[in-house]
Amino acid sequence: MLYITLRQYEYVCAIGRHGSLSAAAQHLNVSQPALSNALTRVEEHLGHPLFSRRRGAAMSLTPQGRKFIDKAEALLTGAARIEKAKAPVAGTSRLKLGCFVDLAPFLLARAMQTIRDTLPDIVLTHGVDTFEGLIGGLTDGRFDLALTYDLGLDAGFSRHKLLDSTPNALVSPAHPLAGQGSVSLAELEQYPLILSKEGLSAQHVLGLFQRHGLHPSVSYRAESLEIQRSLAAHGEGVGISYASPQNGFSYDRMPLLSLPITDPDATEAVILARHGSGPADTTVSAAEQALVRSLGKL
Repeated sequence: MLYITLRQYEYVCAIGRHGSLSAAAQHLNVSQPALSNALTRVEEHLGHPLFSRRRGAAMSLTPQGRKFIDKAEALLTGAARIEKAKAPVAGTSRLKLGCFVDLAPFLLARAMQTIRDTLPDIVLTHGVDTFEGLIGGLTDGRFDLALTYDLGLDAGFSRHKLLDSTPNALVSPAHPLAGQGSVSLAELEQYPLILSKEGLSAQHVLGLFQRHGLHPSVSYRAESLEIQRSLAAHGEGVGISYASPQNGFSYDRMPLLSLPITDPDATEAVILARHGSGPADTTVSAAEQALVRSLGKL
């Protein structure tokens, strides 16, 4: 016997998509009491809330609510296909992958291909964001997994180390340090730095210097990696980045050198992160294991 009707599934999914009873009611052209009653019956049957309700705030999904709606939407999609007499197709499970913006050109496509090879029947979506954006996305369910550096995550997140990343100093061929094969933080202190505008990234780099009792000046905070590389190539300072293409030119075709920073404590881990410290569901766990196997070999 089915205790939850397809109509109730539809109502709950609409509330989840629109974030409030009023918006969902307007979209479905039904009354708010009808939606409220449906949600109450579903939650009573399940034995736990699907939404967090705070006065004056939008209704936000609980972790159980996100899982319920993912499955409910798949159920509704399947029911619609049956009504149209079409054969079922793949794609009822979903996975949302996030990636830190500077890592995306290097890891995102490979990660997506790995997931598709491992789980060919899922619907895979992705997003590229800042550290803060990824943390928020993992917390509120916009991302199931994220490729990022191990910065800003507390004990409420699970993480798998994929590889170590060494920072590089980006300089023009005319820079006084250009003739060296590598540099130290102490050598860089006397030159103005070009850091990322991303807050946690800049704080991390400055923290490396401060741990050594060094206090460099900052000339620019660049909005993107390629702007940072272009500024460095034009002699506006020394860029410091953990993600840097291997080619020796900026986007505007200016020659650019990338010198590894040798201080051992400057190395930072690239990780695969997930919100929650407990076991993941089957789909997320399979993707997690596949990414650790594949990207851990880089």
